[in-house]
Amino acid sequence: MDFQTPLEGGKARRVGVMGGTFDPIHNGHLVTAQEALTQFGLDEIVFLPAGIPPHKEGGSVLPAEERFLMTVIATASNSAFTVSRLEIERPGPTYTIDSLIALRAILGDETSVHFITGADAVWEILTWKNYERLGEYCEFIAATRPGYSLERFMRSHMLNAEGKQHSYPAVHIMEVPALSISSSDIRQRIRESRAVRYLMPEGVVNYINKCEFYRE
Repeated sequence: MDFQTPLEGGKARRVGVMGGTFDPIHNGHLVTAQEALTQFGLDEIVFLPAGIPPHKEGGSVLPAEERFLMTVIATASNSAFTVSRLEIERPGPTYTIDSLIALRAILGDETSVHFITGADAVWEILTWKNYERLGEYCEFIAATRPGYSLERFMRSHMLNAEGKQHSYPAVHIMEVPALSISSSDIRQRIRESRAVRYLMPEGVVNYINKCEFYRE
């Protein structure tokens, strides 16, 4: 796994892809996307709401269309942000490798694709479907969070069960402002009738309240 500093912008189009369940999307997601856009000189950020997340229990997330709509509401004010229906329109469980292959076909080989994720997701990279092929289609931008050490992860997972070195995609470390916001905490706050204002864009808060999402 290569740990690198942000790259200099080149002539090729540079697209950031931010996948996630977005259940719901919150300001932490938006800050991370904006930091990636700026730090890595990206031309666009494509938000990719998951259709059927394979690592989530069945029925434990809002329907994909609702999560897609909240993501559209949250990103509407930023012209560099777009939202893709690629994963929610694909039948069956959503796997990153399948989405990256489809995106490569859409964007073309000359486009540089950078998949943006949290450091906690990079810890789980060995559980992803066909992880050894991810490097063919993208490089990763890992947003650091307090308590996570990607270097330690690298050292402890260098070899596979056969004693051979794993084939990881490139991972670029990105520091983001410390925002202790999570979708799970927001859902819990709503269930307990606690304040969620300023944790999400106002339009998303209003939509959740209107539809009474996450309440018992």
